[in-house]
Amino acid sequence: MDKMYQQPWALVPNKVRGEGGREIDRFRGCPDPQDTPDGAEAWIGSVTRANGVTDKHPFLGCAEVSLPGGQRRYLFEVIKEAPLSVLGEEHLSRCGTDLGILVKYLDAKRDFLLQCHPSRDIAKRYWNSDCGKTECWHVLATRGDSPAPPSILLGFKPGVTREAFEAAYRAGDMERLEAMCHRFPIHAGETYFIPAGMPHALGEGCFVIELQEPTDLTAVPMKQEKLLAYRSESNPLGVFSPVAESRYELRMLESFIYAGDTPKAVLSATQTGRVTLRSGDWGEESLLVGDAQTPFFALTIIRVRGGVQLLPTGAARIGIVTQGAGELLSPGGSLTVRRGSEVFFPCYAEDVMLQGCITLVLCHPAGAILR
Repeated sequence: MDKMYQQPWALVPNKVRGEGGREIDRFRGCPDPQDTPDGAEAWIGSVTRANGVTDKHPFLGCAEVSLPGGQRRYLFEVIKEAPLSVLGEEHLSRCGTDLGILVKYLDAKRDFLLQCHPSRDIAKRYWNSDCGKTECWHVLATRGDSPAPPSILLGFKPGVTREAFEAAYRAGDMERLEAMCHRFPIHAGETYFIPAGMPHALGEGCFVIELQEPTDLTAVPMKQEKLLAYRSESNPLGVFSPVAESRYELRMLESFIYAGDTPKAVLSATQTGRVTLRSGDWGEESLLVGDAQTPFFALTIIRVRGGVQLLPTGAARIGIVTQGAGELLSPGGSLTVRRGSEVFFPCYAEDVMLQGCITLVLCHPAGAILR
């Protein structure tokens, strides 16, 4: 096999939409970090197109990769040309040439909209999609200049009904809708699993890695006209067209699961711990999200002081260096990385040594063997 497919590839940094991005710049080590009207989201190693694609911008949301030798191309193009070498036979039989995951940075300069995402069943029934959007957040940092401590909305309170929710939606009362949800403070290093159907929103000042199913399906309890205007403002490269009002409301209302619970129960179901996969003098690798939460993806974190070989998982994966610096050594050569580096590992890039003082978050699709 060509050694190109046995080594990690550097991903090209991007931004996609939404107001924010200063913390993304800061994390990546940019000399002049700043917020922009369309900088709050970066899509990392994405082969998923964002809502609002146009003929002029047909690959909105898709990520580029810097291949060994310096050639820069869209990742989906490289996969299309050599799917077996990049993804492997088992993944192709499961997901085709899709990665099966979507990885993002989300940097909330302002509050994100209250929302939820459809399950696979609801997505198939109302959105014509085989995938829903179960997701998780790993908190990288919080802004130090937010007026209030950074927090998230997550989960309905006890007693919330669809009837009450729908009444508040039709009244356009977002304050009442948000009051139906729990608000929790968040801190760097925490991880939250968010199942499809659960209401949630990042609050101002939160900066997270999001790992999710590979769709851009979002149900927002806001009148369609207002939501389209919001999306156009947040994503000036996109074009957003309305659907039939009855269809818009039905799929939005059906996407939420109206099951409230106590704050303690919601946190118990969503805030994940760390399960040690392996450890030694070199450091430790832990599972943050896995089969206990979802069959659709997994999230691990590895802290290294010296050197260790990455676990062979039998699947492609995406890595983000969250602290430190070092090298990824492979049969094809070496790749220097530091905090903010984003890396794609083809499925056969398994003989890889992580060298340095470094923390790496790894995002895995379904089928990855983690043990």
